[in-house]
Amino acid sequence: MKNLKGACMFGQSGGPTSVINSSAAGVFTEALKQGNITAVYGLEHGIVGLLNEKFFDMSKEDPKELELLKYTPSSALGSVRYKLKDASVDDTDYKRILEVFKKYDVRYFFYNGGNDSMDTCNKISKYLQSVGYECNVIGVPKTIDNDLFGTDHCPGYASAAKYIATTVMEVNLDAKVYDTPMVCIIEAMGRHAGWLTASAALAAVNGLGADLIYLPETDFDVDKFVDDVKAVCKRNGNKCIAVVSEGIHDKNGTLICESVGAAAARDSFGHAQLGGVAAILANVIKEKTGFKTRGIELSLMQRCGAHLASENDVEEAFRAGAFAVKSACEGETDKMVIFKRDTDQNGNYVCTNVLMPLELAANTEKKVPAEWIINDGTYVSDEFVKYALPLIQGDAKAPLENGLPRFARLKKVYANK
Repeated sequence: MKNLKGACMFGQSGGPTSVINSSAAGVFTEALKQGNITAVYGLEHGIVGLLNEKFFDMSKEDPKELELLKYTPSSALGSVRYKLKDASVDDTDYKRILEVFKKYDVRYFFYNGGNDSMDTCNKISKYLQSVGYECNVIGVPKTIDNDLFGTDHCPGYASAAKYIATTVMEVNLDAKVYDTPMVCIIEAMGRHAGWLTASAALAAVNGLGADLIYLPETDFDVDKFVDDVKAVCKRNGNKCIAVVSEGIHDKNGTLICESVGAAAARDSFGHAQLGGVAAILANVIKEKTGFKTRGIELSLMQRCGAHLASENDVEEAFRAGAFAVKSACEGETDKMVIFKRDTDQNGNYVCTNVLMPLELAANTEKKVPAEWIINDGTYVSDEFVKYALPLIQGDAKAPLENGLPRFARLKKVYANK
């Protein structure tokens, strides 16, 4: 509904990124300007903060700190992985959400996250509609995995991709220092979609790319991998840089980290908590070849490396947050902000925001196109490079204090109950 008057709530969910706070800054900056929005709340630990009635009054924050939030990595309000049951099965949480919304006259709800977060957003929106409570609900995309359906790309991906490509270049140079054999296996995040791992190909643009790239979109065979590495070493002076997704699996769908290593633990959504496949494969290569190996797990660094953030990523994330608020105030609801790629009159990359129904985004994954995976599943095509290279452009950094980044320091004043 247009011209709704009331408070707004914003929450962060899922894994943090280098730019999720940029979207938060966009939401808060725009919401504090809107005449129809009477109060601006930031949920502590996402949906759990809503259920526990713990959230911050963002009007109490110093505007300068909100500006710094744009360049601050991680999830400043605290994140969560909490799965809402279907309201038809158990509506306890939904009744509690409605109770809190009514108490604080919340008429605008914004939730920032990936696939599971959009599912949460969609469920809340549908429930509020079913009980006749007027509240405009908009999902703000976020995921370094870049696997949200319907959008050209996701905030957070470009900065993580830039970090990975830069790391590949640096490891490539380091591996060439000695005249002895060296095989480096770098592990990037990516459960079912290989967008992050594919970004290693961007390093080749500057002549320091990986030799082999393996995505979870294709089956992984350990014996073939050993042969691939041997072939690269034979033609490359016994040097090889391979990049693998944490979610690579064999032809039966069994994760390599489980088929060769130990069984993975699982999170509250039932997803396997991955990691360690680089070390596992490094040991395999060492046993089969005798070469010196390094298993390098990028782990948290790829998602919080704000010192290598893409300026395009930071600005687009901020605009997505602001666009969500503007759209909601214009009457839009039950939608997710998506990115649409275009070119200007000079052929340069530009990105605009539009809206898509939440139900289309919830729990649907976008994978790397099969035609972009080449060389018998060991690399990605130039089409991928053309897709990803514009996203990583520009350098966005926090100002320095004592020679180190000056990140936002929020007061986090709880709203009055």
